[in-house]
Amino acid sequence: MYAQMIKSEASTDDPEQLKEFQAKIDADIKVEPRDWMPEGYRKTLIRQIGQHAHSEIVGQLPEGNWITRAPTLERKMILLAKVQDEAGHGLYLYAAAETLGVSRDDLTEQLLSGKMKYSSIFNYPTLNWADIGAVGWLVDGAAIMNQVPLQRTSYGPYSRAMIRICKEESFHQRQGYDIMMKMAQGTEAQKKMAQDALNRLWYPSLMMFGPSDKDSVHSTQNMAWKIKMNTNDELRQKFVDQTVPQAEYLGLTIPDENLTWNEEKGGYDYSDPDWSEFFDVLKGNGPCNADRMEARNKAWDNGAWVRDGLMAHAEKKRAAKTAAE
Repeated sequence: MYAQMIKSEASTDDPEQLKEFQAKIDADIKVEPRDWMPEGYRKTLIRQIGQHAHSEIVGQLPEGNWITRAPTLERKMILLAKVQDEAGHGLYLYAAAETLGVSRDDLTEQLLSGKMKYSSIFNYPTLNWADIGAVGWLVDGAAIMNQVPLQRTSYGPYSRAMIRICKEESFHQRQGYDIMMKMAQGTEAQKKMAQDALNRLWYPSLMMFGPSDKDSVHSTQNMAWKIKMNTNDELRQKFVDQTVPQAEYLGLTIPDENLTWNEEKGGYDYSDPDWSEFFDVLKGNGPCNADRMEARNKAWDNGAWVRDGLMAHAEKKRAAKTAAE
């Protein structure tokens, strides 16, 4: 889940309807677009799905500028396919959000105005080819950890969209890990690049799960509605436990001097990210915030003629249909 700071809405709905709705959720019956739902549930989903969609679209930017610079034709083709997948994920998610009564244009305008965010991880640069491997391995690995449970989320269109997205994200992670393996098994300079990429992207990847549970005050309601299936810290722990052995296999070192195996809990103890950095990036002060928003605003402005043409064509068809009737 790329939506890192989601707040649930206070309820003003009828208590009996809320009770019936919660019983439906507890029975694992999917909520569909035409079903009654609390307004807080609908608004929370719009924000979560919208931020998730924006993250998929903005997430193309750190990798897109490496397509022409990938080291081989095969690598170029693989990366091109991956970036294309991310665009498709954004479209699936925008379509799912539209079933909640919000338009794609409205969501985009909220992104461009700063009212709606995207994942903090995409405000960090990809400085070299090893970074593309680390993005696939760590960032997509964290995304999978977040998104697999969302296949069971309570809102039907979101749940179904996640099935295909997760299958494609698993390919992305394997692609990234393959790059890291080649780098780690290469020259000394290549292995150094791989370690440097891991050093820089490790903590931003941990931030992808959102703030610690003690600072995530709305998780209880969102989990009761089964919008979220796990807490932020649960998912972060699973990610660390899965990733540390992978790094060891590569011969790379996780940049955390406090990382130790805890036999009692059956997982690793690890250092938290710098949460002040996390919140600062969300406020727009990350290394690439300005560049990312400039790129999205430019794309929106440059695409105006396409949107205008499509609207004119639709109006022409509507007028012709009306005249024929």
